[in-house]
Amino acid sequence: MNSANSSLSPQAPGVIIVTGGSRGIGHAISALLARQGHAVAINYANNAAPAEELAHTIITQGGRALAVRADISKPAEIQTLFTRAAELGPLAGLVNNAGITGTKVRIDEQTAETLTELFNINIRATMLASGEAVRRMSTRHGGRGGVIVNLSSVAARLGGLPGLVPYAATKAAVETFTRGLANEVAREGIRINAVAPGLTATDMVPPETEKLAETVVPMGRVGHVDEIAQAVAFLISPASSYMTGSVMTVSGGR
Repeated sequence: MNSANSSLSPQAPGVIIVTGGSRGIGHAISALLARQGHAVAINYANNAAPAEELAHTIITQGGRALAVRADISKPAEIQTLFTRAAELGPLAGLVNNAGITGTKVRIDEQTAETLTELFNINIRATMLASGEAVRRMSTRHGGRGGVIVNLSSVAARLGGLPGLVPYAATKAAVETFTRGLANEVAREGIRINAVAPGLTATDMVPPETEKLAETVVPMGRVGHVDEIAQAVAFLISPASSYMTGSVMTVSGGR
């Protein structure tokens, strides 16, 4: 059995960038990856305090972390994020977690400006950040391989809640991008997968949505951020070494 390509995926902890890594699902992902021995570059856009606090906690517990301010809707700042992350060492992985739901209104009430912001953060930034990661990790460019995990949503297949149809469309694009890019770089030591959470308790989910979960989710509850983080960590780990181009659904059966 030829295992040359599989050996290129990180078998030991390495440097992982987590976009939007200071709050909600991103916070849980950053903290878990740090506990597993990875050095984590915790990206945030505006509020430094949670990111700095998380980085400090990781460091005091013996880990390695760096809080990095970068607005990923701006291509130049994505490059800055990767440059700063390199202070921790060579890149081993990227988690494209940052995202927004956009303005919750019908499509006939959406504006070009709100749609542009939504697509810039949820799709364009995911593509540009992945491109930066490929340039650093691909064996074609002299890298040692690595892993990319994109955050999608079950909304990609369900169409989204009323008023959030454009958000669902961006997540469908993320899943298509995941599958396509996985095929494109599969022989360059890079695995690319996605996690599609269902209704999850974060500051993006209002209380009425948590109540909705009791009826629309077969398990009768919202998910917890740690449950999503566990799925991401699995896809980062060598335990998923033969997985690429996959979308792992974590939705309580929805």
